Amino acid sequence: MKFLVLNGVNLNLTGRRERGVYGEETLGSINAELAAFAAAHGHSADFFQSNLEGELCTAIQNAEGKYDGIVLNAGAFTHYSYALRDAIAAVTVPVVEVHMSNVHAREAFRRTSVLTEVCRGEILGFGKHSYMLALESFWL
Repeated sequence: MKFLVLNGVNLNLTGRRERGVYGEETLGSINAELAAFAAAHGHSADFFQSNLEGELCTAIQNAEGKYDGIVLNAGAFTHYSYALRDAIAAVTVPVVEVHMSNVHAREAFRRTSVLTEVCRGEILGFGKHSYMLALESFWL
């Protein structure tokens, strides 16, 4: 199986911002670990990060027919991006929403996701392991 791991706004700062929430590993090191995890199970993963909502929408649209699943950490776009929601709803590629932190234990605005109802599922609160659990959910 082939997967696309998408990271949204500000996730390029992982390892530098709010280390108590997101940890000290960089997004690059997390991606390398995810690639190795997928490969160890006979699968592959590609990675894309953007701070631009439209670029994420385009990546979702372009995934059609190329990927077996998408793992999406949309960052703050999770809470208000109807554009991302519509892109997810428009494709047949299943999407699992992930968050490294437990958004339900944080500020009230983070508890609302406009994406969840069009995603296959949601995994949150396990740091970088949220991504691994999301990948694993596709082949279980």
